[in-house]
Amino acid sequence: MSDAFDVLIVGLGPSGASAAGVAARAGLSVLAIDKRRTVGEPVQCAEFVPLPMGRYARAALVQGITGMRSILPSGACEHSDFPGLMIDRAAFDQALATEAAQAGALLRVQTVLKGLDQRACVASMRGPDGHLEQAQYRVLIAADGPHSPIARSVGLPPLPTVETRQYSLPLLRPYTDTDIWLSDDYPGGYGWLFPKGEVANVGIGADPKLAADLKGPLDRLCAALAEQGIVGREILSRTGGAIPVGGMRASLVQGNILFVGDAAGLTHPITGAGIASAVVSGERAGQAAAQFIGGDAQALEGYADDMRDEFEDSLTRAIVRRRWLMERWHTPEAQLDATHKRGWIAFSEYFAA
Repeated sequence: MSDAFDVLIVGLGPSGASAAGVAARAGLSVLAIDKRRTVGEPVQCAEFVPLPMGRYARAALVQGITGMRSILPSGACEHSDFPGLMIDRAAFDQALATEAAQAGALLRVQTVLKGLDQRACVASMRGPDGHLEQAQYRVLIAADGPHSPIARSVGLPPLPTVETRQYSLPLLRPYTDTDIWLSDDYPGGYGWLFPKGEVANVGIGADPKLAADLKGPLDRLCAALAEQGIVGREILSRTGGAIPVGGMRASLVQGNILFVGDAAGLTHPITGAGIASAVVSGERAGQAAAQFIGGDAQALEGYADDMRDEFEDSLTRAIVRRRWLMERWHTPEAQLDATHKRGWIAFSEYFAA
């Protein structure tokens, strides 16, 4: 393949697929590539989305969530309203990709970006047949995750990340809350249980500089839950991955390149939530690409302004709290409930000045 497209999108997660659908529906020629064999797999996600994502999740909905239990080091538990939805994340991503294809976007899986000539607006990629191909673009949308190769190729700094590890286990009773464990056992992150029908996603996240081993703490959490009769002991599946926690990139636009989703640093640095911001940023990037190609020279910077308006305040607060917590992990303060109350969204202390 050696062809020209209005928009090239690298990555077919929620941000890339959303961008592809919007751009294609605007009448643009769109090529979207993904290195994976199957869109949405393997799943690297706890699979929770907020209620406003419900209109995107009809084909992927598993159950509703009503509340969140935040468990502090002392064992004290704060229950708060936390409405949302548990989804089949692979089905969610695949539905967005299918809508993009139906709108006219050309989707290519098992296709890896190998090089980028930013001046000529030409991308080199290797497809499943092993051949090196090129595509010219007018706008490039980087939806290529927290370790974005596109960001690296244009000289942007890497985003700081935490590592996660998650098991899916049989859930032994109906459950409509999410459980969150705040503990120095999970420095730079937390533990979680997200119920998903007849299974539970149980996982932990931690800063790799502070916790080299995730398996041991996760195994201990799962064993404790099994002893309580909440989950079974059989591990049905395993997953894990990196989550960006440094907040929004200083620049979301590099020439005619737009960064979206995790590649843009839009994931919440405290909770790790990123699906909603991925969809929103992808849609807005697709719109901006159409406006730019239609003659609006300010459209790409307008995308960056929109993202700052929508997400910067919450991300900035989360970064401040994260930095504060990072100074306290593995100290006596990390054993105190008061420390975690200031660092977690369920508590009023998180929002205090």
